[in-house]
Amino acid sequence: MLFTGEYEHTIDDKHRLAIPSDIRSAMSTKMHGDAFYVALGANDVLWLWPEKQFMEIASQLSNSPMQSEDLLEYEVFLFSQARRLELDKTGRVRLPESLISMVGLGSRVTILGVRDHLELRDPEAWAKERQDRFTQHRDLVLGARRALDKTNSNEG
Repeated sequence: MLFTGEYEHTIDDKHRLAIPSDIRSAMSTKMHGDAFYVALGANDVLWLWPEKQFMEIASQLSNSPMQSEDLLEYEVFLFSQARRLELDKTGRVRLPESLISMVGLGSRVTILGVRDHLELRDPEAWAKERQDRFTQHRDLVLGARRALDKTNSNEG
């Protein structure tokens, strides 16, 4: 599934977060599973993956080119902090308080669709980062295009 978009939501007093309805409606139990997994992402924010995608990532790690010591450290941290989040009848997941605290999320959250996962961001921090990236937009786009062109020319 391709995740895109930006959504403003809240985390309630019971740590529940509504998954945006257009994301839920695009998902199927057969392809994506019945739940999400949440863990700390590479950029120190919470990442959510559909259940089956997270399972695929887990199975691919056994074929990783990472050094075994580095892979073990990564796996210990990723899987010890990861939690399976079931959707309730209204499309909400209950986030672990420990992870909310770890990344400093408050009651307001911005949910970002980032290709293969969702990211949960502090709205003010995201607004500043988005503005910073906007000023670098041209360079980011051109750099990505050059990388894709190089990859495509190496395959041909």
